[in-house]
Amino acid sequence: MADETNTEQVRPGDPCVMVIFGASGDLTKRKLLPTLYNLAKKDLVPNDFALVGFAMDQLTDDQVRERFRKDLVEFAGAPEHCKFCDWLVERLYYISGDLRDGAAFARLKSLLADVDKKHATRGNYLYYLATTPTLFGVVVEQLGKAGLAEEMDGSWRRVVIEKPFGRDLESARALNHEIRTVLNEKQIYRIDHYLGKETVQNILVFRFSNGIFEPIWNRRYIDHVQITVAETLGVEQRGGYYDHAGALRDMVPNHILQLVTLTTMEPPISFQADAVRDEQAKILNAIQPMAPEDVLTRAVRGQYGDGTIEGEQVPAYRTEPNVAKDSHTETFVAVKLSIDNWRWADVPFYIRTGKRLGKRATEIAIQFRRAPFILFRDTPVEKLNPNLLVLHIQPDEGISLRFGAKEPGPVVRIGSVDMNFRYVDYFGSEPSTGYERLLYDCMIGDATLFQRADMIEAGWTVVQPILDVWSALPPRNFPNYKAGSMGPKEADELIERDRRKWHG
Repeated sequence: MADETNTEQVRPGDPCVMVIFGASGDLTKRKLLPTLYNLAKKDLVPNDFALVGFAMDQLTDDQVRERFRKDLVEFAGAPEHCKFCDWLVERLYYISGDLRDGAAFARLKSLLADVDKKHATRGNYLYYLATTPTLFGVVVEQLGKAGLAEEMDGSWRRVVIEKPFGRDLESARALNHEIRTVLNEKQIYRIDHYLGKETVQNILVFRFSNGIFEPIWNRRYIDHVQITVAETLGVEQRGGYYDHAGALRDMVPNHILQLVTLTTMEPPISFQADAVRDEQAKILNAIQPMAPEDVLTRAVRGQYGDGTIEGEQVPAYRTEPNVAKDSHTETFVAVKLSIDNWRWADVPFYIRTGKRLGKRATEIAIQFRRAPFILFRDTPVEKLNPNLLVLHIQPDEGISLRFGAKEPGPVVRIGSVDMNFRYVDYFGSEPSTGYERLLYDCMIGDATLFQRADMIEAGWTVVQPILDVWSALPPRNFPNYKAGSMGPKEADELIERDRRKWHG
């Protein structure tokens, strides 16, 4: 029998020209081109489509077409001769210029007018800022001066901005103000690639489409929540950026707080973009602000030394390329958060993220309260393990549920049983960059998975007290965890003070 819950035909994106600023960079070849390739194979890229690259490199259209064709083979897994590759490069154009040069944007405007006529893209432009963050405001300003941001005659203009969006609350507010002098909020798509992952998108479906979970999704039944984003990799070639950012700025205001909001938000009145984001914003504003003394007991930082991962010796952070030899930058963060609202009062949220940890895993672990022991006190059962629901986001996307079951035999003994669901087992696997849903949503104008200005600022408000204390009190014990471990002992102490332990 056909599945009657999924009968709606998915339409392709709107006719448009996609302009990639910073088209010669890694993001373009490793993520954006493979994403377009994967979307095209599903007929989700419109027929009336064109691609314009904008970068400093002095290249011709033909040279860029040849480079992009090779990138599609290497990074998208396309065959040497493929229909989509031919289709895409026929619609590919290139502008060489400085992003601060108004004359280059004048040439871009002229090119877009020609491309519009040739490919019937109806004046719809999707600008993707795959540039260094210092140029976000510059590019938007130039678009405004060139008249390329104004929507008219039914056409749309959208700007996709990568993270990091600011480096603290003050700079995030300033950047919001700067770009909103040119664009209105509905034109701005602040992208977070974590929200393109299937399990992240599934959080809302899991919570609100299954009648058995939402009634127990509250302080009465849930003991605490843990969110872990653990990486085995170091900073690789990103030392120059990372040593000025650190784990807190790099991960918490965006990726991790987005996971917090999706896990804890109230049911929205619909899945319209602003209905969902209104509820997310309420959670961010309900996170209890930390006083400076709270930071000392509820936030932990760490930096990795040398160690062994998967049998391979790896270097300490301070010896990585482009990292200061006496760096005080944290590569690990653990924080205890509290949400001051009716649903989550007194439920602690423990978050942690770090590099060079013992395993790669991103997960949300929801531990329920223990059942009363009274019934089992005259049996050999020594304790009751709490139920645990884990949303596995990467590398193996899925959901697991732990519950108690009687072990076979004449004596009452309880064993823990795990029910595991993996996406690959039920739905198969297909090539994915994690950007497919996000880029498609940009083409159809669905901003649900993109952050609004108020959400950005609320996220920075949560971490600003930690940034302030840590900048005033440099760490004295870095490096304080070995590569291949799960972080510094202070992170274990943070949760063990509450008589709890990190999952896994």
